[in-house]
Amino acid sequence: MIIVLLILIAGLMLLLWSADRFVEGSAAVAKHLGLSPLLIGMVIIGFGTSTPEMLVSALAAGQGNPGMALGNAYGSNITNIAFILGLSALIYPVRVHSSVLKKELPILMAVSLVAAWQIHDGLISRWDALLLLLIFTGLMVWTLRQNIYRKTDALNIDMEQEMTTHPVPMKKAIIFMIFGLLLLIGSSRALVWSAIKVAIFLGVSDTIIGLTIVAVGTSLPELASSVAAARKGEHDLALGNILGSNLFNTLAVVGLAGLIRPLSAEKTLILRDIPVMLLLTFSLFIMGYGFRKQGRINRLEGGILLIGYCVYILFLIFNI
Repeated sequence: MIIVLLILIAGLMLLLWSADRFVEGSAAVAKHLGLSPLLIGMVIIGFGTSTPEMLVSALAAGQGNPGMALGNAYGSNITNIAFILGLSALIYPVRVHSSVLKKELPILMAVSLVAAWQIHDGLISRWDALLLLLIFTGLMVWTLRQNIYRKTDALNIDMEQEMTTHPVPMKKAIIFMIFGLLLLIGSSRALVWSAIKVAIFLGVSDTIIGLTIVAVGTSLPELASSVAAARKGEHDLALGNILGSNLFNTLAVVGLAGLIRPLSAEKTLILRDIPVMLLLTFSLFIMGYGFRKQGRINRLEGGILLIGYCVYILFLIFNI
């Protein structure tokens, strides 16, 4: 068991390092190809940081572990909002200036409701998965058409500043992208294998492991990028990472895993974890949208999110 735990830890560390290299390389290549900073921030980085979730859930589905595939996707959404955004807001209150992000908030809420509706019968079928992927494709087309030319948007300015501060040569960017992707695939396989062994050893469902160890591990890229953005006062970039990642998890990660193999869901996931995800997403929508004033997640709200996450994780542990 010690060897399995060492492989699990090594897999998590490699996952974080390789995801960082992959996202950095992909963003730099996109910049050299002339893509707008707003597009890079929302699509390349926001969704690129969710590559670990996609690979882990796809592998778990292919190996017949639907609980881990779903637990990883929805658990990452919970971790992103309650833990990562809560911690980011504690470091520096997050203000929402970007008009693009204000459009993404209600979309994320609607997408989360679609996910809850699909899974209420205990199964994500291939038709459900196909619908999620079609929504994802449509959302991407809409995003490209609406936002690629918004030079003055706050998120565009944040991303332009970040990429100007840390330029990466084209050759180095390509190496980062390819090498990072290869390591991502290898570390994801190691993580799934070791996580399944841990679940068997502890006598718990793969859903619980997916919601905790795997979800936190695959969310580490979002943690690194959002906390770094919060420390620099890049509010919209910090929130944009979370919104992009949660949209990707709910639509593309679950959609791809469900297309590989239909995903059956445990009743506890439907009755406990999906409502938690919906509540957190609704809270984010209320705090971030700012109906009568500028959207803002202050330190008190960040602290409440963090406390809520700790209570949720403790509840999971005590019910193992």
